[in-house]
Amino acid sequence: MKHTTESIGALIRETRKAQGLTQENLAMTSGTGLRFIIDLEKGKPTCQFAKVIHVLQMLGISIELTPPEL
Repeated sequence: MKHTTESIGALIRETRKAQGLTQENLAMTSGTGLRFIIDLEKGKPTCQFAKVIHVLQMLGISIELTPPEL
């Protein structure tokens, strides 16, 4: 499955809401800023990848990288 920045942002938003967290809560617990969380949930493609990974981990979302078959 190919993920876009928008689909990742939507997953983060849905998971955050399901866990009863506000954007402010998530920003504080993940050590990022509110603006970063807002941009991340909107699928802004310029978000820093390391911070994205950290937020995913804070929410318990795992990612799987699958190399192409050669």
